Amino acid sequence: MIKYKLFCKNCDKNFDSWFASSIEFEKIKRMKLLNCHQCNSKNIVKSLMAPNILNSKKEEKLIENKKHSKIKNKIREYQKFIKKNFEYVGDNFAYEARTLHYSKDKSKKNIYGNSNLKEVKELKEEGIETEIIPWVKDLDN
Repeated sequence: MIKYKLFCKNCDKNFDSWFASSIEFEKIKRMKLLNCHQCNSKNIVKSLMAPNILNSKKEEKLIENKKHSKIKNKIREYQKFIKKNFEYVGDNFAYEARTLHYSKDKSKKNIYGNSNLKEVKELKEEGIETEIIPWVKDLDN
């Protein structure tokens, strides 16, 4: 589809119209099926148009912000699920994970908390299942 800005030479009005292609526009014009919406004149020509492309930093930043917002919302969904289904253990995550892993009581409970990369690496080396999930602070109140 292509959109043209059209101009009526009879009543000096501008209007937009969509066409399947530039060839289709020429075909409709030749067949005299193109008319002005105001005065019904067939004396229609294409006027100058600017291409519709992204070229400004502002538009690029707007698109980037939309992507960032979408990712942030997905992280918030994960956070909501984790808060609902896991127990928060704070800064004792590594200790609590080891306690659960090595305990004789094999009833699994899910935990989440704070840890550093070194502790997470050590937990994984011990065969303790852990994941790092980015956390977004909820400042939108």
